[in-house]
Amino acid sequence: MVTAAGEIRTTPSGTTKLEFKPKSSGMIPRGLTLAAVIIITIMLALILGNIAISGSHIISWEFLTSPPENGMESGGIGPAIFGTVALVILMTIAVVPIGVLTAIYLHEFTRTTSFATRMVRLAITNLAGVPSIVFGLFGLGFFIGFIGNGIDSVLYSGDGPVWGQPAIIWASLTLAILTLPVVIVATEEALRSIPQELRDASLALGATRLQTIRRVILPEALPGILTGAILAISRGAGEVAPIMFTGAAYYLPFLPSKLTDQFMELGYHIYVMATQSPDVEATKPILYGTVLVLLALTFLLNFTAILIRSRIRSKRAHV
Repeated sequence: MVTAAGEIRTTPSGTTKLEFKPKSSGMIPRGLTLAAVIIITIMLALILGNIAISGSHIISWEFLTSPPENGMESGGIGPAIFGTVALVILMTIAVVPIGVLTAIYLHEFTRTTSFATRMVRLAITNLAGVPSIVFGLFGLGFFIGFIGNGIDSVLYSGDGPVWGQPAIIWASLTLAILTLPVVIVATEEALRSIPQELRDASLALGATRLQTIRRVILPEALPGILTGAILAISRGAGEVAPIMFTGAAYYLPFLPSKLTDQFMELGYHIYVMATQSPDVEATKPILYGTVLVLLALTFLLNFTAILIRSRIRSKRAHV
């Protein structure tokens, strides 16, 4: 007879004994996992190494601060760096509050089994699977065509387009919608990790639900919220398709100073140099240098957010 622990056998003398089956060592799953890790690490090292070797020799202070020249065959990428940083900051300011409030509403104020909650979660899931180019077309039609032209018709009638044209504000809002599911999911996971006893204790001491959320739940969930912001920055900084229609420019002789200005962006700049340059070989060193700067800038933004998250966690651990 076979049991969960092993197999019961009857000896020739009539006695029974339990023989334990040796458990599988799991060598095959561990070996496959290790092989996958090694392959992915090698691929990442080859990609980063190729970019670093090909682009590091062109990096200089002049390259990082000067604008492109001679059809982008010389000069630098200063305006593109400025535009990328401004775009990411505006996107983060727009997406984090909306994503956090949505996650708090779904987790703290609604029932999981309700029809409305299920529909909202289904919409968030579908939003995460929409191709990025669709977000660009949505931003062009909704933000620029509807909202921007609507503002112009009310405030600037007959003076030409002011808000109803591609601009950094519309590009950042389009990216905010693109990264909204990331922030919502990360914040909800952080809220689920908070013990229910903390909520019950706060309410038992006389705090209202809003006071509990503001003074107990949000401080505990802040590291998870920052994780969502980090993921949003990582995705938004490298997206090109949504901003092609909503604000990115091929070349600008000035830096954006208003929300209605167009801007240069590193990802779009890379796309332009790789596909539109009259001499791709001449622009290849600048292309590799721009890719290296984009990776370094993304890592720097992520590292800054991770450092802030770590400091918050350490302070919470010592409280």
